[in-house]
Amino acid sequence: MELALTEEQTELVATVRSLLAKRGDARATAYDEGLWQTLCEQIGVAALGIPEEHDGAGFSLFEALLVLEELGRACVPSPLLSSLVVSEALLAGGDDAARARLLPRLAAGEVASYDDGSGRPVADADVATLLLAGTPGGLVEVDPTTARATRRGTVDQTLHLADLDLSGATTTPAGDAAAAAERAALVQAAGVAALATGLSARALEATVAYSKDRVQFGRPIGSFQALKHRMADLHVLVEMSRSASWTASWSVSSRADDAAHHAHVAAAYCTDAALRVTGEAIQLHGGIAITWEHDAHLWFKRAHALTQLAGSPREHRARVEV
Repeated sequence: MELALTEEQTELVATVRSLLAKRGDARATAYDEGLWQTLCEQIGVAALGIPEEHDGAGFSLFEALLVLEELGRACVPSPLLSSLVVSEALLAGGDDAARARLLPRLAAGEVASYDDGSGRPVADADVATLLLAGTPGGLVEVDPTTARATRRGTVDQTLHLADLDLSGATTTPAGDAAAAAERAALVQAAGVAALATGLSARALEATVAYSKDRVQFGRPIGSFQALKHRMADLHVLVEMSRSASWTASWSVSSRADDAAHHAHVAAAYCTDAALRVTGEAIQLHGGIAITWEHDAHLWFKRAHALTQLAGSPREHRARVEV
């Protein structure tokens, strides 16, 4: 594969970045319904990887993960990752009836959530209107009005995690739970890597800009060699993260034989890198970075949250086949 974007993909990234620069709010604690609607209606982000026969755009998961990187860069709350996990789980394990019934709703931008039955908190379960779950009896669609979702407190307040109780919930058979779970795990890992990569890029970009403006001893602090070296090391981490993330995105999107390997490598490396970059960003911003008025604490919280969203870096490293 070539780690370079096509002209169409580059235009997609630029369009999403421009919109998020105007409308994104990193300090929001819930996703902006108006922004989400605009992303879905004008850019079609939720429909990118869904086949045209199900009202999708007919592109691929790769393009959707590029959008996810931009959402990570803007550090805004968004239900895109959860919706991608559900759509890919349906494409992998859903039966024909479930695909026909649910994929058009996902393509239109309906907020969705997926419970893999692991007992872990479920992302966006408290705001989803379309709920998919893996059970011992198979993959099922769950009526969200009959399930109980209790939101958990999180370090990153933009992240919606909920404990989901399906006892007594109304369900409809939807397909093969094992196939759906396998695909969902890979998409979740690749998605977290994309979010972490975007976040790292944003934190480094802001740090470099600050180092050019902040003057100490009569010179911009970015001119001091010690700080140059530290930012150069962070630049390497960001670029390596992007390479790992794009490789995982392409492998998972194309269903390559080594997709699981690349997804786990990327999830481990990119989240570890995000922790390092956002931590260094706080140090290099000096005293201003430990105030609530600055966004540095938001980057740091998001980085920590991403290390748990699809499993810890240690868990992903343990799954890498040597």
